[in-house]
Amino acid sequence: MNAIETHALSKLYGTNLGLHPLDLTVRPGEIFGFLGPNGAGKTTTIRTLMGFLRPTSGTATLMGRDVWREREAVHARVGYLPGDVHLPRDLSARELLERSARLRGSRDVSYGLEVASRLELRLTPQLGTLSKGNRQKVGLVLALMHRPEVLLLDEPTDGLDPLAQETVLEVLRETSAQGRTVFLSSHVLREVERVADRVAILRQGRLVRVDALNVLKASLPQHLEIRFAAPPMVNLTTLPGMSKAHLAGLNFTGLWRGNPEALIRALAAESLIGFSLVPSSLEDAFLEEYRPTAQVPEPSHVA
Repeated sequence: MNAIETHALSKLYGTNLGLHPLDLTVRPGEIFGFLGPNGAGKTTTIRTLMGFLRPTSGTATLMGRDVWREREAVHARVGYLPGDVHLPRDLSARELLERSARLRGSRDVSYGLEVASRLELRLTPQLGTLSKGNRQKVGLVLALMHRPEVLLLDEPTDGLDPLAQETVLEVLRETSAQGRTVFLSSHVLREVERVADRVAILRQGRLVRVDALNVLKASLPQHLEIRFAAPPMVNLTTLPGMSKAHLAGLNFTGLWRGNPEALIRALAAESLIGFSLVPSSLEDAFLEEYRPTAQVPEPSHVA
């Protein structure tokens, strides 16, 4: 059974498009990065998976349960962090954790207390007095505390300091190692790159790419920089696989695709001071998908 599965799932807001028909599969134990700029449809997708929005067409299941018709059963197995955390102002974090546990038929808050401690979250102040970063920590603890089978996280490190961000990534790795699933929407591409097994890129409500992270990065060009000791004899711009080549004095830059063996052979007779061939990042992949190819009007859509 897949952790998350959608078939032609779409959502319209009147005449405005929120989400094109979406076919997606997320496996148990996977950390799945869901990427796109504001307005791409990420939050619409997550809210539909939570059963907060009724699909216009298509179906979606979480752990085999229909997200709309069986949303109570889905909620029992999911940990959810919204993109904008709203908390009752007159409770403390400890009181809210205990209330949340009781609503789930439990009094065990031990794992929630462990995560709170790791995030250095104080549990006694009233929630209305907390900073944005501390409210975010409370939201994360609430999502994680019952060790759900599936985590749906919308911008989980928003507002957190670097140390807390690192702790969140550690917890997500642990969650995956325990066979539980993480569906992660984020603008922080460097974080997604560090933890995700696969990523999906959404554009204007339409899924444009799904790949294993290593496959996605391997399909992109590498960034080449060379510093020659003397004017080069070889014309690197003629090599298959080279693009965006530029020679300024003794400094050469370009993009290289494929095995570097041909490049190394071409440089064998040259005298070099420096050579760098750097793989593309997830951010490069993201920008590649969003680089405009034609000037066409974009349809109306929502987050």
